[in-house]
Amino acid sequence: MPKLLQINITANWGSTGKIAEQIGLCAMAHGWESFVAYGRWSNPSLSYLIKVGNKLDMYMHYGEQKIRDNEGLCSRGATKRLIRQIEEINPDVVQLHNIHDHYLNYRLLFEYLNKTDIKVVWTFHDCWAFTGHCFHFVTKDCMKWKTGCYDCPLVHDYPNTLMDRSRKNYELKKSLFTANRTLTIVTCSEWLSSFVRESFLKEKRLEVIHNGIDIHTFCPQKKSRNAKFDILSVSSVWDEKKGLYDIIKLREMLSYDEFSITMVGLSTEQMRKMPKGIRCVVRTQNVQELVNLYSNASVLINPTYADNFPTVNIESLACGTPVITYRTGGSPEAINSQTGVVVEQGNIEALAKAIVNLMEHPLSSADCRMRSEECFDKDKCFEKYIELYEEIL
Repeated sequence: MPKLLQINITANWGSTGKIAEQIGLCAMAHGWESFVAYGRWSNPSLSYLIKVGNKLDMYMHYGEQKIRDNEGLCSRGATKRLIRQIEEINPDVVQLHNIHDHYLNYRLLFEYLNKTDIKVVWTFHDCWAFTGHCFHFVTKDCMKWKTGCYDCPLVHDYPNTLMDRSRKNYELKKSLFTANRTLTIVTCSEWLSSFVRESFLKEKRLEVIHNGIDIHTFCPQKKSRNAKFDILSVSSVWDEKKGLYDIIKLREMLSYDEFSITMVGLSTEQMRKMPKGIRCVVRTQNVQELVNLYSNASVLINPTYADNFPTVNIESLACGTPVITYRTGGSPEAINSQTGVVVEQGNIEALAKAIVNLMEHPLSSADCRMRSEECFDKDKCFEKYIELYEEIL
């Protein structure tokens, strides 16, 4: 029986954790044994879960990174213990997801993997793997990563730090990641794949596999009666990059009598500060609550400034609700002209006009649902991972 070990910050929690869970389920359906090693935050899983480190490891990692700009280079003891577990499991494929965020030492991990014949598949959910510091360089339009990072303009953005070690980080990643003979890279969007092809990883095998969702869970529900045109926006974290302030400005531009706005994922502190006319919902892991919110909305808006392939877009489509998104990253790849609208990044007036136009000329809920069934059914999307694993073995 072949063995699959996935490594991610979360297990069956949040977008990347749920992706790993679905890949594991698909693998088990094909006779694989499935393991997931994770840093923190988990929900029950059908894969065998392996916890990497503890809270003390995480806080020490965060503290060291905060000063030295060495995200992914701490957690030494936790990573050495994980490597011993990898040796015991002896997986046929190691599937990496997010190996940053204060829980793992990528140098130790890759020094080990590079000495083995284990096949490595790495799904990029952001740009961190080929930059010297940042997750999304597009917010500063920085292209230093093409030749070599230095003087990082995002050093004080997450993961914010006092020192600038971007040049050393870039060179270390380049030497470690290019040295892996079996590495296959998967991106979740064509947009991200175009950058990988310009990075130091351009010689590695590259595949594009769009994320999928459970279209039987995310499906249209009976709508509640709402006299207003209900605008929904969902994010796991709300900040400037996710369009928080754009939505506040949008609220001022739209009639209170005709339009309602619901934001999901706000912190308690943010909820206290939100202006009148915005319904606030805290972050939820309750899938049925999300399904109901998507189904009752007239439109999902996604005014993001940095994203790879947002899951919220395809969850909304599966519930029969069209999407309006900024032209950011791979976000527009989720929709077509029958299921949504793309507006230029930061153009709040165009966003407001698109909403009004959608109210006057609604898009078909059936078309939205059909696109999700054809393009984003998890059984079809994650099956491609199993086909990839079996091909490289």
